[in-house]
Amino acid sequence: MNQAAESIPPVPGRSAGSRATPVGDTFFHGLTAVAAVLVLAIIAGIAVSLILGSAPALAEFGPGFLVSDVWNPVTNNFGAYVAIFGTLVTSAIAMVIAVPVSFGVALFISELAPAWLKRPISVAIELLAAVPSIIYGMWGLFVLAPVMADTIQPWLKTIFGDIPLLGVLVQGPPIGIGVFTAGVILAIMVIPFIASVMRDTFEVVPKVLKESAYATGATTWEVVRHIVLPYTRTGVVGGIMLGLGRALGETMAVTFVIGNSHNIHAGLFHPGNSIAATLANEFTEATGEIYTSALLALGLILFGITLIVLIAARLLLMRLQAGEGR
Repeated sequence: MNQAAESIPPVPGRSAGSRATPVGDTFFHGLTAVAAVLVLAIIAGIAVSLILGSAPALAEFGPGFLVSDVWNPVTNNFGAYVAIFGTLVTSAIAMVIAVPVSFGVALFISELAPAWLKRPISVAIELLAAVPSIIYGMWGLFVLAPVMADTIQPWLKTIFGDIPLLGVLVQGPPIGIGVFTAGVILAIMVIPFIASVMRDTFEVVPKVLKESAYATGATTWEVVRHIVLPYTRTGVVGGIMLGLGRALGETMAVTFVIGNSHNIHAGLFHPGNSIAATLANEFTEATGEIYTSALLALGLILFGITLIVLIAARLLLMRLQAGEGR
């Protein structure tokens, strides 16, 4: 027996040289398989319940449900376009803000921060991730919205108001409540999740790779660009997708600051609505089969959007992995 084998400590409760019993292996294999299949069963159950619940509304309005901007509980006439538009726009604003900020935070913690500062910043990031969404919503309504109304939105209108295309985006009353503020709140909420995943992935890069690059005279940015990012691209994309999924489905924080208006405008300062906010606001007030079914149809659409995002992320990762080594 070589020295490596002799150095391996015996498994507690098992004599040296003995092997696991087939019964134990079979039980463990079956237990893990049940856990994995249970996840698929839960997802399938959610999908089936949403499809059955939304069937009356989809049968009533047909494909026009997706592109109609009408939402009138009095006349039982419903369309999902405003809610879909608000969900996608607020999530896009959140990702535009959150991804570069999260990348900078993760990069600073893993590569640039002095040792005494890494721990406090990491703890602060984890604390932000643990704050309940309703707290973010209350803070957004009572603190962020007045700041947006008094300072940020007037400043953005002054800077970008006369620029073609960008001027359209800053249209709307600077009241602090609206689609733009909801996107900012979402960005603040998802930054801890994305930054934490990026930080963990950056820290698993073997030091020998980075030290070799530094030894050849590479700068910190060159090491990050040519060593860290290629090595951790799967984790980085996964972190971004995690943040996007959180942004798409966030409910309470958005409900507080988006304005909850079933109208659609090109300007981001106007009040709007999202799928999750609509469900939170109106599910307890829904009366009648069509009204309830229309809300369930919104849930089915949100479920489909999330599924499409995950599939797109998986395809992107497969394409990146296929291109490695070329």
